[in-house]
Amino acid sequence: MGPTDLYAVGTLVFHGRMTSGELAAKTGLTTGATTRLIDRLEARGLVRRVPDPADRRRVLVEAVEAQGVDLDDALAPAREKLARVFADCTADEIATLTEHFERAAPAFHEAIEAIRDAR
Repeated sequence: MGPTDLYAVGTLVFHGRMTSGELAAKTGLTTGATTRLIDRLEARGLVRRVPDPADRRRVLVEAVEAQGVDLDDALAPAREKLARVFADCTADEIATLTEHFERAAPAFHEAIEAIRDAR
């Protein structure tokens, strides 16, 4: 499984079910690429499409408890490398970095949307 697939499944696990458009916005993919991503993940049994209980015309995508795919195991190498990067940081430095990324991530998503809208 590639990094985009892992990121998408992790996003669904963390944020819960969402529309394909919302997943596209969170991953930065086009809607077409997101549809192919969902098809791939659904074929592997990692996600499923379910009707939106609030609006039966909409379809939501949700993560499925998958056999044989452990996100913690898949992400362990990245977590270990990041742990080494941050090992020498003080608690204050970690707090500053956390605040930065919490503020920067939405800005990047807004920029992605602006670029997409400009096309």
